[in-house]
This record gives sequence, structure tokens and C-alpha cells, in this order.
Amino acid sequence: MPLPESQRLAFRELAGDTDGIDRDVYARFDRDPREPIIGLGRANARVGFFGRDPGREEVRYGEPFIGAGGQLVRRTVYRHLHGEAMPDFEASRRLGESFFWINTVPYKPVGNKAWSMKVKRRFHPLMNALLVEQWQGRSLITLGREAFLWFGIGQSRDERARIEAFWKRDDRFERAIDVTLAAPDGTTRVFDIHPLPHPSPLNATWYKRFPALLQQRLTQLDVRADNLMT
Repeated sequence: MPLPESQRLAFRELAGDTDGIDRDVYARFDRDPREPIIGLGRANARVGFFGRDPGREEVRYGEPFIGAGGQLVRRTVYRHLHGEAMPDFEASRRLGESFFWINTVPYKPVGNKAWSMKVKRRFHPLMNALLVEQWQGRSLITLGREAFLWFGIGQSRDERARIEAFWKRDDRFERAIDVTLAAPDGTTRVFDIHPLPHPSPLNATWYKRFPALLQQRLTQLDVRADNLMT
């Protein structure tokens, strides 16, 4: 699903005024630091993945979820769908066409530090619009605390407290929470949020357990090769 040109230009305008984009890495790979990295997949994909922000490999290829953490996600999904190991990197890229991929902010930050709340709020209306207006699915697998708590931005105090309380639950990686999002034009939609830990190799607490947790989510969502679209 291509990014609508009006939204692409809106992202580029915001990026031009955003401090903290890792322009050195973009220059290293001859990439435009104002171009958003959003691998939208298909508009009618049943399931989406929501992460924190792109990394170095995402800049290199211009695609999200393609680095070390993203490859762990893609390998696990591929094995779940096909019952065998993912054969190569190109197969992981083709797999991306069957899901919806999105981050809190579609630009790599300096030092891979999470974007500040100020920056996330700046991009929130545009990311919200992509979810509410462009994607037809409902189930989102979030990766890490930053990605999950993004859904509290712009919510009422009570709703934000409900979302934050869910993250503190011991069974948060086994359960789901419904969240209503509103696009800038007032359109609202309800999403089912299925949180998981961040798949980074640096996440020593959860990295080894991540494939099993994702496998469990995929089973819960009845993700099969014959029902990937709505």
C-alpha cells in the first residue's frame, strides 16, 4: 500500500523541523533523512506490527522491521506460516507484504534512543491517520513498552491510566486490550492491542523468549497462510 502523497509530504515537512534524526546514518546509505520509513504492507492485512522506530538497517533498505529485531519477528512469522525456516533475506522482505508495519515515529533517532514524548506527539496525528484511515485491519502486535504506551497519547486521563495499568500486568504478553483511536478528521476506530516485549538482541530479559511469545500471539490471532487478509 503506497503512502498517499499528501501524507508523505506532511511527514517530510515535519521531519525538516525535527531535531535528533540520525542524519549521518542516512548520509552513509545515501538516503533522504526527510523520507519516512513506513512499510505499510497491504491495506487489507488482518494483522499489523507496531514498533518503536527504525534502525540502521531500516535506513539502509528503506523498510521497517528489517534489522536484527525485525528479522527475529519475520523468521518467527515465516516458520509459523510455513512450518520451516525462512530461507533467505529476500524471503523476509516478501513476507512484509502480508502484514501492516508501522512505528511511533518513522525516522531513525541518533544513538537509537527512543524518541522523546515531544517528538512522538508531533508525529502522532499522522501516524494515527495511517492506522484509522488507511489500514482495514484491527489487530496490532506492539513491540516493547514505548510502542505500547504510544496508544495513550492524546487519550483522556482515565483511558491513559487504563493503558498504563495494563502494561504493568504480569499477563500483558498473553492478553489484549482494546483501544479507540481518533483520526484528525474525527473518524474513530477500535483496535485490539496485543503487546509483546521488544525483540532487540540487547533485551536480555525477553530476547530468548520472544519467538515463543510471538508464536503464541499468532496462534491466538489464528494467523494462517490462507487468512492473512481481511
